Amino acid sequence: MAAFGFFRLGRLLLAVAATPLAGPVLGKAPDLPQTAPVPQLNQQVTPPPPTEIPVPEPRPEDAPEPPAIAPQPPEKPARAEPPAGPPGAPPNPAEADEKAEQKILPDPRSAAIAGREMPAEELACRRRLKSMGVDFEERKPEHDTSVGCSIPYPIALKTLGKSIAIGPEPELNCQMAEAAARFAASVIQPAAKAEFGADIKSIGQASAFVCRSRNGGGKLSEHAFGNALDIASFKLSDGKEIDVGPVPPEKDAKFLNAVRKAACGPFKTVLGPGSDADHSQHLHFDLEPRRNGGTFCQ
Repeated sequence: MAAFGFFRLGRLLLAVAATPLAGPVLGKAPDLPQTAPVPQLNQQVTPPPPTEIPVPEPRPEDAPEPPAIAPQPPEKPARAEPPAGPPGAPPNPAEADEKAEQKILPDPRSAAIAGREMPAEELACRRRLKSMGVDFEERKPEHDTSVGCSIPYPIALKTLGKSIAIGPEPELNCQMAEAAARFAASVIQPAAKAEFGADIKSIGQASAFVCRSRNGGGKLSEHAFGNALDIASFKLSDGKEIDVGPVPPEKDAKFLNAVRKAACGPFKTVLGPGSDADHSQHLHFDLEPRRNGGTFCQ
């Protein structure tokens, strides 16, 4: 009985060994493909284009029409001019003088009248004229209270030295007469000698003391105080005459320009042709007192 059981077990084992397995045999490697796909690096996927392009909707009928001309921006306002000077700045001296003249302040010389005795400075001036060989004579005082003209101690010149006559005889104050005589001897005579080789024989004057205001009106002229002399011509010892005018001959112009230029300094005001129409035919010299001893030469 035991043998029979052992026999049956052996046959059963043989049957199982002969039966094929349902699945693949374990331990066999699978077949691999000949090529492998290469991975793509960081490629951005582009979406496909839309099948239909959107069309904008038509403008509604009640929409405002665009302007025919584009509006322009407003113009930039004009730049304001800066003030002439900062507040409180000191005024220009020239403008201050001009404004003072426009106010026509009274001239203190208008109140000058002759005293019972001639002042020492007037006597000294006359002594100097005589030492220079100037021939003159005393005249009566001139004083006009209504206008303001005044020349308390006038003299009438006959000559500007020993060899230079002047006429018609100008009536001047002694200080102006002395300045004219010194200028004739130190400037006019040497200039004539240098340019023409001849001496000045006489000088023709156009105006001296005249009671009037300036040609522009308002302020009194220096002529109103016997403090100005106008020269219109020169006559040389050889008979040649030199007239002051806008367009003199070349040599005459050279002489006149030298005289005119040298006059700025000894005289405080120098005017002549080219200054204005009133001085186109003569040279104007005067001793007008100016601020800080300045001059006006034109």
